[in-house]
Amino acid sequence: MWRNRNVWIILSGEMIAGLGLWTGIIGNLEFMQEKVPSDFVKAMILSVGLLAGILAGPLAGRIIDQSRKKTVLIVSGIGRLASVLLMLLALQTGSIAWMIAFVIGIQLSATFYFPALQSAIPLVVKEQDLLTMNGMHMNVATIARVAGTALAGVMLVYWSLSSLYFISLIAYGILLLFTMSLKIDEENGNEKAPGASPQKSGFMEVFPVLKKFPAVGMTLVMTLIPLLFLGSFNLIVINVSEIQQMASIKGLIYTFEGVAFMLGSVVIKLIAKRWSTTQILFFFAMIVGLSEFMLFFADHLFMILSSFAVLGFSLGCFFPTAMVIFQKRMPKEYHGRFFSFRNMLERVVFQVVLLTAGAFLDLIGLQTMMITFSIISITLTGLFFFMMKKRKIILEQQPVEPVVTAESV
Repeated sequence: MWRNRNVWIILSGEMIAGLGLWTGIIGNLEFMQEKVPSDFVKAMILSVGLLAGILAGPLAGRIIDQSRKKTVLIVSGIGRLASVLLMLLALQTGSIAWMIAFVIGIQLSATFYFPALQSAIPLVVKEQDLLTMNGMHMNVATIARVAGTALAGVMLVYWSLSSLYFISLIAYGILLLFTMSLKIDEENGNEKAPGASPQKSGFMEVFPVLKKFPAVGMTLVMTLIPLLFLGSFNLIVINVSEIQQMASIKGLIYTFEGVAFMLGSVVIKLIAKRWSTTQILFFFAMIVGLSEFMLFFADHLFMILSSFAVLGFSLGCFFPTAMVIFQKRMPKEYHGRFFSFRNMLERVVFQVVLLTAGAFLDLIGLQTMMITFSIISITLTGLFFFMMKKRKIILEQQPVEPVVTAESV
């Protein structure tokens, strides 16, 4: 696999694009912190992009199935570049409207780009290398997130806000060149799953399958618990930055969370030798609730960074374990539709959490909101555990080998 030039192009492109993506995200947070006083309005701005992605999701799936993957990747890359130009215009004019246009454009590009990339990976590596490739791709994305946010934190101290977007523009331009140099055998992707037509198949076909495999359904529901924290992540970072009166803390937070995530994704292989799948999922779901509680002490820098480190480590253990169940229990002919359904479900939950968090931050403040989120997370974890025992759902499988994929982030 490592002699395949396409593998190196994809991984290198992901690293460069990740640097651009996360410097841009830090820039967005800083721009909104300066221009938008209300947390609910901030949430509304961010949710517009998510909504655009949700509405475009079914169309993106059909286009990706019917078109050449490389073409979709290239057009998405051009869309990213155009979106960054809109944000530079927003900085020049101080206009929130141009920022909203940027958020919509970047989310629409992502809605087409990432599913197309996931569809292209099986076409550039052998089947036995898929899990290794997906795991490496996710780790590279995490490293890019850590490096990008750390770089952005330093740049905000010494350079102007617009410099972050020039970095994004350069990174996306390099990614586009990398994408153009990909060589994908599109003919290998034309095979259809038995009894399914990519053009006509939809998410509704997933539900009967979930009923036949309750372990998959229970795990899917469990993965929604961390979204209380993840869906409000950017708003929380803004508020923490305001409490600490420290712009560079944004980069520190993403760095601590990202490094802890990578550590968790490595340590889980050792934990899985001693703990069952059920123990891992429910224990680390509880720890996510604990990390939310820790932000009650948001006026202490140590507790802030510890909270995000605990969150990152928990997610690094939780999501790879959940992906084992998805990949092993769900029939392969439904993988595409299932993961598309999962992505859209997460976007919808993100939308709800984002708006709710924005309202909570305006009404009750960060610390009370995090106590509320902690209680909800721990209560839901206990409720789902009781439901699993009552319905006698068994999550364990043999062999227990946590698998990390790019979908888990």
